[in-house]
Amino acid sequence: MLAFKNIFRRRAVYFILAFLIPLILFVINSFDSESDVLEESFQDLFRKNYSIFALPLPSEMEYAGERVPLENFDVREALDRELLVNTYWQSQTLLFLKRANRYFPIIEDVLKRNSVPDDFKYLALAESGLIQVVSPTGATGFWQFMSGTARDYGLEVNNEVDERYNIEKSTEAACRYLNESYKKFDSWILVAASYNRGRKGINEQLSRQEEDNYFDLLLNEETSRYVYRLLALKLIVSDPGKYGFNFRPDDLYPPLSVRKVKVDTAIKSMIDFAAQFDMNYKMLKYFNPWLREIRLSNKSAKTYEILIPCKNFRTGVYDNQMPPE
Repeated sequence: MLAFKNIFRRRAVYFILAFLIPLILFVINSFDSESDVLEESFQDLFRKNYSIFALPLPSEMEYAGERVPLENFDVREALDRELLVNTYWQSQTLLFLKRANRYFPIIEDVLKRNSVPDDFKYLALAESGLIQVVSPTGATGFWQFMSGTARDYGLEVNNEVDERYNIEKSTEAACRYLNESYKKFDSWILVAASYNRGRKGINEQLSRQEEDNYFDLLLNEETSRYVYRLLALKLIVSDPGKYGFNFRPDDLYPPLSVRKVKVDTAIKSMIDFAAQFDMNYKMLKYFNPWLREIRLSNKSAKTYEILIPCKNFRTGVYDNQMPPE
């Protein structure tokens, strides 16, 4: 009787296992199948909603009135590289577009007054991103002047005043430098290249390689890419929608309306000075980053022009029209 019971139990176990194992395998396969379907659906969704496109290159282009030889394969490929880099670094380039709306009008006006081609605003954009940046070597401001060069071109640089941070004055100095370079090279594109490599460096390579234009020169990596970056920025900023940048007018940083207050005496406290115009020290420095200290000694009784916002600096609401000085 006991033997019969054991046989019955074994058969019951076999029966259960015979039923459960296929069921378990079926369930496992069902999960795998469902997982495959989900993975396939996800991949399909990804392909439909995320795409990276090659960018259209113009058939012809100029910079500062000078033709770019896009029929040359090396020129086209160099421009393609910089166009891809600056288009698909979306966050940085979108910030460029936002800042350009605020600062390009200031730069354009100074360039025009000094007979420098308007395209050189893209050089300031490439140099600094239109922020008051300081490089590891000490180059400072929108135009990235070294202190010695800044002084050579008429900017005041000391512990209390550093006019490399003054947008208008540093652009004036840059114009003097650029016009001087043009007299030497008789080519605005070579002028742009020399802003990166230096006049001596470009002149040495022109002589060494017996060439007379930028596009036929073999240069170091940075300068080889430099002018092409200016070209790429010109293409994108001139027609951002063509390269996938979408924004509303209110998304751009508006120009800030200011008035100029002339000061020819010492200022003991910039904090007290700011308070006279219903603003704080932080905002005084925002509009006048060239004031480097909390005081202005002005022992030489020089006349400075300090920018004062025309409306409520806390809300960012300003007059549309620039007031008279």
